[in-house]
Amino acid sequence: MSAPRWVDVARAANLLGADGTPRATVFAEMSALAAATGSVNLGQGFPDVDGPESVARVAADSIRAGVNQYPPGPGIPELRHAIAAHQARRYGLSLDPDSQVLVTAGATEAMAATVLALAGPGDEVLTLEPFYDAYAAVIALAGATHTTAPLRATPDGFRLDEDALAAAFTSRTRLVVINTPHNPTGAVLTRDELGLVARLAQQHDALVVTDEVYEHLTLPGPDGVRATHVPIATLPGMAQRTLTISSAGKTFSFTGWKIGWVSGPAELLDAVRTVKQFLTYVNGAPFQPAVAFALQDEGVAAWVDELAASLARRRDLLSDGLRAAGFAVARPQGTYFVVADAAPLGYDDGVALCRDLPRLCGVVGVPVSAFTRPGSPTDEALRSWVRFTFVKRDDVLAEAVGRLARLGA
Repeated sequence: MSAPRWVDVARAANLLGADGTPRATVFAEMSALAAATGSVNLGQGFPDVDGPESVARVAADSIRAGVNQYPPGPGIPELRHAIAAHQARRYGLSLDPDSQVLVTAGATEAMAATVLALAGPGDEVLTLEPFYDAYAAVIALAGATHTTAPLRATPDGFRLDEDALAAAFTSRTRLVVINTPHNPTGAVLTRDELGLVARLAQQHDALVVTDEVYEHLTLPGPDGVRATHVPIATLPGMAQRTLTISSAGKTFSFTGWKIGWVSGPAELLDAVRTVKQFLTYVNGAPFQPAVAFALQDEGVAAWVDELAASLARRRDLLSDGLRAAGFAVARPQGTYFVVADAAPLGYDDGVALCRDLPRLCGVVGVPVSAFTRPGSPTDEALRSWVRFTFVKRDDVLAEAVGRLARLGA
């Protein structure tokens, strides 16, 4: 008898131990370890301060006004129009809010509905590696084959391996999933890198799905110039073959609201909408007007710019602390995260280090191997790497840096 389907999905999501039995995700394991030991938890990436009070007030007012029942399946018109206007204003992308924008339960549902709608047995779904852990699970749920192309650590941070990307495309490549700004490495793909993805997708007649949840959280480099986020849908010939995913959670620091969206060609959105209605159906009725407000309000836009500047400062605080502790650090260009190599500390296994860190210094991170395919070349290359989040208050990061100094001592 063949193994039940959940085994394939659990294996793809790296949720099975060496003996084949289910285990908790490394995120749950490390969070539990932090709670048990009183360690500073830099493992899971969510803010410890809420977003703009003006946005929260709109949500509260919506609840009091009775916006508490099912919203329209595609999302309320005000939010869909706000998303379309945002894409036009920021990137020059023209979208019909009624047929080319779909509101979802966060970006994760948007990704799941998209992959389930557009890929299946016999298809390959190509992602960058390392990859956000949910990608592998939804590809397995779709019955498709997960293939990867590596991001390589360089003196300028993580960069796309162009030769490896070209070699990863085959005649069966149906979807290409890219994430920029990238979790976990913090890389922001350049226009040239995206241009290569675009050319290969067109040559192989593949669709592109792009996860842009950190689109507004790009950070300055050593020259002080902030990295530029370029949506691949803006490149020539790509609007008609790209589905763009984003969400309010990261941009506005309301990760628990789970309001995301996917936009793109109407015929592709029809397929995604068909699947989405059998997942969460609808969600977040009182939060949708709040996100519509947030996407259009100039004061909130200024708040987001201040958030990005604050994240740059906090990135530098944590990165400097990690270097002083003995890690080799890859400078992130965006997101909430920095990844660091523990090999200079004598650790060739990031999992082992993460389990030891609470005892050694009272800090928790997560191994980068949580974002790779077990046994892949990228998994081997990044085996000693650990991801830490800097989306925490300054005092929390200062405490973490002080504790990490014990490693350097």
